[in-house]
Amino acid sequence: MKSDIAGRAVGLVVTGMAGAAAYDGVKRFARSRVARAATVSVTAWGLRGARAAETGAEKVRLATADIVSEARDRIGEQAPPPGTAAGHGHEH
Repeated sequence: MKSDIAGRAVGLVVTGMAGAAAYDGVKRFARSRVARAATVSVTAWGLRGARAAETGAEKVRLATADIVSEARDRIGEQAPPPGTAAGHGHEH
């Protein structure tokens, strides 16, 4: 019974020491230039992706506005000036 408890205690100590060593290794790596360079690269990729998505969304918005404008022209409706909300209800 005592040896069983002692065996478990030794196992816990060994596990704790391994965890502490792993934590120290991760901490050292996180402070290294390699980790910083990798983090900067991943962030740059994210920014490039966000810019590409914004550009794509703007192209879609402009294409849609062109189509709506042409459709209004075909039915004889005058397109509202840019920046005004249709059906706003009052003048400023």
